[in-house]
Amino acid sequence: MQPRMKEKFVGEVTPKVMSQFSLKNKLQAPTLQKIVLSVGMGKQLEGTKLNPKAREQVIKDLTLISAQKPVMRKATKSVANFKVRAGYEVGCCVTIRGRRMWEFYDRLVSLAIPRIKDFRGVSDTAFDGRGNYSFGVQEQGIFPEVDMTEAFFTHGMNITMVFKNSTDEMTKYALTEMAFPFRKKDDRR
Repeated sequence: MQPRMKEKFVGEVTPKVMSQFSLKNKLQAPTLQKIVLSVGMGKQLEGTKLNPKAREQVIKDLTLISAQKPVMRKATKSVANFKVRAGYEVGCCVTIRGRRMWEFYDRLVSLAIPRIKDFRGVSDTAFDGRGNYSFGVQEQGIFPEVDMTEAFFTHGMNITMVFKNSTDEMTKYALTEMAFPFRKKDDRR
């Protein structure tokens, strides 16, 4: 059985996008290819090493949220102003595809985003020009899988949705049809 959001995307959203943008073939329609979660841990560096508690917690949190093991990212260049040398572990990321991606999207839209305090919607201008959309979350506690009583520190994350065969307008239209909570025009800050 397919995930609920994938059925909605293939059955309802794709035909609407094709008619809205006058596409003739289903292969021209945008498709959600992957979702990337990344956490920067520059503030948790202690001299030459990453705080071990912070490292373990971020890996544990991303594993619970994404249902797969994340990868530690290392600095490629030394930057004296940030006291970072090449080879230091500075972040963590996980790429979700397929069934897990659709299930994560469903949990994100229906459970996690509504738990954000004083939430008015996400920005509708965070597109990269190629149809990909990115936004940030300030606390991992919005995901119900994470137990904040065991948290050593709070951290945010960047969430990037990568679309194939898309433009910014197509992606915005598709995400709006899939109940993504964009900010209303009168709520802009």
